[in-house]
Amino acid sequence: MKLALFSDVHANLQALQACMAHARAQGATQMAFLGDMLGYGGSPAAVLDTIMHAVQEGAWIVRGNHDDLALHPPSDILHMGEQGAQWTHTQLAPVHLQFLEQLPLLSQHGSVLLVHASAHQPERWTYIENSVMAERSMTAASDIDPAIRYVFSGHVHHQSLYYLTPTAKLMRFVPQPGVPIPVPAHRQWLAIVGSCGQPRDGDVRAMYALYDAHNATMTFHRVAYDHPAAVQALQRSGMPSSFAERLEQGR
Repeated sequence: MKLALFSDVHANLQALQACMAHARAQGATQMAFLGDMLGYGGSPAAVLDTIMHAVQEGAWIVRGNHDDLALHPPSDILHMGEQGAQWTHTQLAPVHLQFLEQLPLLSQHGSVLLVHASAHQPERWTYIENSVMAERSMTAASDIDPAIRYVFSGHVHHQSLYYLTPTAKLMRFVPQPGVPIPVPAHRQWLAIVGSCGQPRDGDVRAMYALYDAHNATMTFHRVAYDHPAAVQALQRSGMPSSFAERLEQGR
């Protein structure tokens, strides 16, 4: 199995299409979507249509916090994400809402656990920004099933890899794009695959990761896509200009 992992698409159709095409060219045999398909971007219905079709063909999926917001947008606006959620909700058909309603927070497939944020209290959408939070998620995964060796998540919008050493010390590794990393199953691993649709490191290229189960490797990718078209979709959406400016700058 070569598992392509996409997270935080954020309604960016052009980034999603480019990453999926890249993954197929890399020989991906299975796809997984790690939540936050919606929010911020200008093509929510088209992104959901694409992902729903992939799920019908066997892709795995979990729910993210912005998917929840789009499903049940708040009446009072406190931050940018909630503002985007209100507009996004108006763009969705009943079939989209039904699809979002039934999405799980966790999805286990043998030694692999998928979750948008942390496996520890996933409904709280905790950001894994350090080794303490990573270890908590990995421990929670082991509590679910000791056979879980790989936890794959998103939410943080950058790419990183955590693992336990033979002395049970947790280490963080910052991957280089396109370079396979050995991830043998005798250790436990947590990979944050990055944001497909809204990178925030100043590099506008989309992110995703590929787990090769046969060779026990993880490869983190950056993919160029039609970034101007994604920005234009936001500019035409009627949402505040700050949404398009953020995407344009990769911030």
